[in-house]
Amino acid sequence: MAAKRTTKRETRTRDYEIVQLRTLAHDLSNSLEAILQASYLLRQGKLEGDGKRWAELIDTSSQEAARINREMRKALRALSGE
Repeated sequence: MAAKRTTKRETRTRDYEIVQLRTLAHDLSNSLEAILQASYLLRQGKLEGDGKRWAELIDTSSQEAARINREMRKALRALSGE
């Protein structure tokens, strides 16, 4: 089976797409950082009942989103050869 050769145009397109995804991942990191910080401050308050559960849900979910974002950025670095 013959190996497919990658053209310069395809390489440029791929590199551009990787840069675009890395930019989006960076912007997402910034947004997640604001959510994580707000969640931390919210949990410092004297919450009870549903308020406490909602704050925990926000914290847990935002930490998971940040973890996923780190994995995405790691994969993008590998794709770009860093």
